[in-house]
This record gives sequence, structure tokens and C-alpha cells, in this order.
Amino acid sequence: MSLVVELFLEFALLSFVAFGGATALLPEMHRVVVDNHHWLDDATFTHLYAIAQAAPGPNVLVVTLIGWEIAGLLGALAATLAMCLPMSVLIYLLIDRWEGFAGRRWQKAISLGVAPLAVGLVFSGATLIAQAAGFGRAAWGLVAVSVAVNLRSKLHPLWLIGAGALIGLLGWV
Repeated sequence: MSLVVELFLEFALLSFVAFGGATALLPEMHRVVVDNHHWLDDATFTHLYAIAQAAPGPNVLVVTLIGWEIAGLLGALAATLAMCLPMSVLIYLLIDRWEGFAGRRWQKAISLGVAPLAVGLVFSGATLIAQAAGFGRAAWGLVAVSVAVNLRSKLHPLWLIGAGALIGLLGWV
């Protein structure tokens, strides 16, 4: 099986559990591309995620960059289509039926249950990136201070990002 086809199949399977977007799948993407297939190493995976987050646009860009790194342009197209197409087609085919069950108890339960699942997946992705980046005590301290400031003030998050960048440039983390 060609690398591009294998990449497409792996990301197509991932697309069906993408509650919370591509970022929520980071731990599973990491397991597939780093641990299982050894297509990337930890550092490259983390760098691609950082580039995707720094670039404007949707979070699914990380999938495109992973595909590009693994198999060039065809890999980028295969990974992106695999992440977006299967679930989009499924939702398109099922949306009318789902709306027909509006107000039913089980539909409400599913809708409410997906939110904490997405939050948990995003949190696990953030933890994976922090571990792969080799956070020390200073970096974890910076995370804790940033969270506290963000929760207790109306300071725009860009100021926190700028402060973190400055602290990094000064070599304090």
C-alpha cells in the first residue's frame, strides 16, 4: 500500500472522532504518526503543531502540515481530505434525521455529552504538546500564571502571548 493511501486511511479513521476539531485529536495523531508508523519524531510533530497554530486559518492546518512533511503535496492533500471529507459526507447524509429527533431525551443527552468529551480531548492534546516541548518548572509556572491571569482579568490574551514570547526571548523558560 502506498504511503499516501496509508496516510489517507489513517486520517480518515481519525476524522470520525474529531470532537472539538483537529486539535482535540493531537494525542491520537501523535500515536499514529510518531509512535506507530514512525513517520515523524516528537520534535517535528511539535514544530508542525506550533507552525499550524501560528498561521491564520483553521486548526485543521496541522493535518495538512503533517501530510506535507510525510509525503509532500500529495500527502498534504490526502491528509486534509481524509480529515475533512468522510465526516462531512456523513453529517450531510444524517443531518435531516438528526433534526427529526429534536427534543428527544437521548438526543439532548448526546449533545450534552459531546461537550465534555471535546474539552477532555483538547486538554489531552495540550498536555501532549507540553510534554513533547520538554517543559521545565519555569514553563509550567508560566502556564499557571497565564491561566490565572486569563481567568481573573479582562486582559486580552495577546498580551499574555506577547509576555510569554518576551520571557522566552530572555531565556527565562
